[in-house]
Amino acid sequence: MSDRFVFHNFKAAPTHVAPFSHAVECDGWIQLTGQMPTDPNDDNAALPEGVAAQTRRVINNLVIVLENLGLGLGHVMSCRIYLTEFERDYETMNEVYRDYFTEGRLPARTCIGVTALAREALVEIDMVARR
Repeated sequence: MSDRFVFHNFKAAPTHVAPFSHAVECDGWIQLTGQMPTDPNDDNAALPEGVAAQTRRVINNLVIVLENLGLGLGHVMSCRIYLTEFERDYETMNEVYRDYFTEGRLPARTCIGVTALAREALVEIDMVARR
């Protein structure tokens, strides 16, 4: 069964912040690793200020992975979103998130408040896509 898995890593995508693949694919289903709001061109750059800017950077990082897979946001079936300041940042994150998807074609979603994320990020998002 493991020979059906394809482990994807892309030079254009942000530098790994832990041991993982950018995406793992099996039978046309693709799990994208949660992305951080890191700059894909400069891993040492400071994170963007505020949850709106960080949400944009995270989704743009996920788009890089999708594009390297030959896919786009229209292929996304579900998202999981992690927020360190849930009550403060939930509505702002939603405003930015909505701009990336077609109304009436929003992925299924879970949004979770967490105590901390890598690199002291405010938001992390992972996705499941299908070819």
